[in-house]
Amino acid sequence: MDSTPQAPRASALLPLLLFLLIFLGSGIYYTLQGTDFAFYQIKAPVAILPAIILAMLLTQRSYRESLMTFIDGIGDRNIITMALVFLLAGAFSSVAKAIGGVDATVNLGLSVLPANMVLPGLFVIAVFISTAMGTSMGTIGALIPIALGFAEATGLSIPLAAGAVIGGAMAGDNLSIISDTTIAATRTQGVGMRDKFRLNLMIALPAMLLTLVVLFILGGSTTAAPAAEYNAWLVLPYVAVLILALSGLDVMIVLMAGILLSGITGLLVKPDYALATYGNDIYQGFAGMLEIMVLSMLIGGLSAIMKQEGGLDWLRLRIQSLTSRSAAPGRRSGETGIAGLVSLTNLFVANNTVAIIISGSVAKDLADHYAVDPRRSASLLDIFSCVVQGLIPYGAQILLAGSLAALSPLALISQVHYCWLLALMAVLAIVFGFPRVKQPPAEHAA
Repeated sequence: MDSTPQAPRASALLPLLLFLLIFLGSGIYYTLQGTDFAFYQIKAPVAILPAIILAMLLTQRSYRESLMTFIDGIGDRNIITMALVFLLAGAFSSVAKAIGGVDATVNLGLSVLPANMVLPGLFVIAVFISTAMGTSMGTIGALIPIALGFAEATGLSIPLAAGAVIGGAMAGDNLSIISDTTIAATRTQGVGMRDKFRLNLMIALPAMLLTLVVLFILGGSTTAAPAAEYNAWLVLPYVAVLILALSGLDVMIVLMAGILLSGITGLLVKPDYALATYGNDIYQGFAGMLEIMVLSMLIGGLSAIMKQEGGLDWLRLRIQSLTSRSAAPGRRSGETGIAGLVSLTNLFVANNTVAIIISGSVAKDLADHYAVDPRRSASLLDIFSCVVQGLIPYGAQILLAGSLAALSPLALISQVHYCWLLALMAVLAIVFGFPRVKQPPAEHAA
């Protein structure tokens, strides 16, 4: 079977454009109809099926060769690894939430907050929970009701309180070692999760500190909020996962440990939590990750066809052509191309993980061509997808928060201060080349 890539050609990208057209077009249609979560009415794994058919029709190879290429793309080691980690991350989040770990963690933090630290406190708690859980959606769902209670009790602006939670949730999702965005960014760029975390933190930490200052100033005059009861033992699984992940253990071992520890904690602490319930919660976690897992595999197959047909080479050459026109082509041009690529993709797909998966292989080519350290390319992929995802009014995070708080998504965009400040820090990082990366990246984790 001839696996030699075709010459670069734009037509090989038409299947991806068809996928974006269906996904974006349906979202616009349902938005005009006034449907909630309009961009999620037609699921992405369904929207991509016509694109796969078109790719098969446009290929210059035989049907059997193209089918084998598609299957090989689905079975790529990185794609399968991502799928397994998605399942484990979903199971851990599901079990920990079911035993009351989210509520306990929230209440623990809220019980020690002084009145003038409500907004910064909400941000910090959201960062911690999202980092430990690896999901911004779960964090927003857990904390927005709490933020509303604080806003009503203290007279704070509801959009401001919701924006603090969204910003913290996006910060944790961006930094978390078990986040699907981190998994996708590190796997596509071939770097270790710890390496990406350290570099990412150096860019994100100034934005987080500035956000705390802004929130402290905006929410400085508030009245004390009532304390809530909590069981400190239920916080243990989150703390353990965070410590184990930062210690350098393989992400699958970390997640398995989190699932087991959450289950044991629930069985020991909650009298009504049975073994059968534990098993069902694990399965519900698996089910919750089905969409992103299936989509990742299908995109892997579609990307393999587009790459073999010369589409990704054409896109890379066009981006390189644009970046090479800058006054000083080099690292800065390559990083600008990576940031622009993932940002533009995220605007279309309204999903930061999907944007990283779609952009990953081209971003790696750009990083190789412009001598961009893969740790920086992984960080930039995650950071700029986080920025866009946290600000677009049709993204799941803004839509969920707006629905829970009975607010227009457009009212929340200006209040997510962290994402705006993170964008500023990331642009400065590209312009001035900080943080400096000298030592070679750690070996890619399996």
